[in-house]
Amino acid sequence: MECFKKVSEWFCNAKSYLIILSLQFGSAGMYLITMDALNKGMSHYVFVVYRNVIASVALAPFAFFFERKVRPKMTVRIFSEIMAVAFVEIILDQCFTFMGMKYTSASFASAVMNSVPSITFVLAIIFRLERMNLREVGCLAKISGTVITLGGAFLMALYKGPALHFVGSSATNNGQPENVNDPSGNHWLIGACFLLIGCAGFAAFYILQAITLRKYPAEMSLATWICFIGALQSSAVSIFMERNNPHVWSLAWDSRLLAYAYSGIVTSAIQFYVQGMVIKTTGPVFVTAFNPLRMIIVTALACLVLSEKLHLGSIIGGVVVVIGLYLVVWGKAKEQKKKHLMPPSPEKVTLQRQQQLPLTVLKNDGNDNKPQLVIIGDRNHDMEEARAVNTESQQQ
Repeated sequence: MECFKKVSEWFCNAKSYLIILSLQFGSAGMYLITMDALNKGMSHYVFVVYRNVIASVALAPFAFFFERKVRPKMTVRIFSEIMAVAFVEIILDQCFTFMGMKYTSASFASAVMNSVPSITFVLAIIFRLERMNLREVGCLAKISGTVITLGGAFLMALYKGPALHFVGSSATNNGQPENVNDPSGNHWLIGACFLLIGCAGFAAFYILQAITLRKYPAEMSLATWICFIGALQSSAVSIFMERNNPHVWSLAWDSRLLAYAYSGIVTSAIQFYVQGMVIKTTGPVFVTAFNPLRMIIVTALACLVLSEKLHLGSIIGGVVVVIGLYLVVWGKAKEQKKKHLMPPSPEKVTLQRQQQLPLTVLKNDGNDNKPQLVIIGDRNHDMEEARAVNTESQQQ
């Protein structure tokens, strides 16, 4: 019985870690399944459409029933902001990310995506959502980490290096794009640029989502709207880009359908809810710190399962990106810790006291049993109490 209690206690303490590890494996599976389908001819434009349609269908019932009482009224301004959030997340992030992954590789894409926190920090400064104090260690760490992360991302894009062969990888793979097997392929640089645009879109999504949640504080409903509107927007893009290839819209029991369903249900629906639950209890810094694990999982499985070539530039750049990522995460954690330990300023205390509602109560001094009115919570409390004492002494 005591052993069972210890095991149960261990699971309770390690629950957040186990959930995050599961999320990283689930996200890594999305990269591998999607890359395999892309290598077999799946259109990345149509993939984005079906993924968000499935995610909308999966999220809508839960959002409708669970957030009926907390979902605010939809307005024109909120709807326009949701359309902007859907554009940067679905069009800029997903479309360009999968386009870049098609031109490079799954392991390369997962490594470049680690630069999202640094780009988010830059955008937060531009939109004045993040303050900069060069005298603080945390701020210097975030700036240094951002520079290092972006430098590692550009290193991966500009320097490919010799291919490294491991057990399970092959020198040739006819299923992969030509640029993956060609170290001097021009598409590699184009794909890296597409991935950086996708990272910028993902970072902008974090910023705009935080702004929209202030006016529409229903996370699951907001995600449903984003997926639904994003599906409409990506449909318009896909119809135009694939106008000469109508066969790409066909569905069959193959790897493409698996990619649609897995990314829509696991990555967009389940992962969104579970990750939001973990962020509420542990904070976003804890979740972000585990992102490099996904890169390691994707790289290892891509070499074994997809027979991808791993290049020296990707390894060096990936290590540099991870170092910069942890500097940004450490700097953010340092600032949050200092913010929690810092006592409130005198101006803030005065403002809080002024904003307190005055409360009138009866006070009895115990001498003549005469009740007195006293104002509690008002900034003139001391003056009113002194005035009551003076009135009583004059009456005596």
